[in-house]
Amino acid sequence: MNEADALDIVQYAIWTVLIASSPAVIVGMVVGIGIALVQALTQVQEITLTFVPKIVAILLAVAISGPFVGAQISSFSNVIFQRIQDGF
Repeated sequence: MNEADALDIVQYAIWTVLIASSPAVIVGMVVGIGIALVQALTQVQEITLTFVPKIVAILLAVAISGPFVGAQISSFSNVIFQRIQDGF
């Protein structure tokens, strides 16, 4: 294993983390922007109003996108195990 192989594995790992976490991050961002807009329009600055809907939305997004995230992690694991088996 040389530096190019290590860099390739790290790059693939970072890409896998970005792709696997994107459903929860995008949902959290969209819900947060929506809540901020509602708070700005109604001038209701309740702190729990920001956290509870975001937590529920992110949990639902993780539950719905679970197979996608699992497939991404499984694909990464298969690539790593295949490279170990082949000797890089």
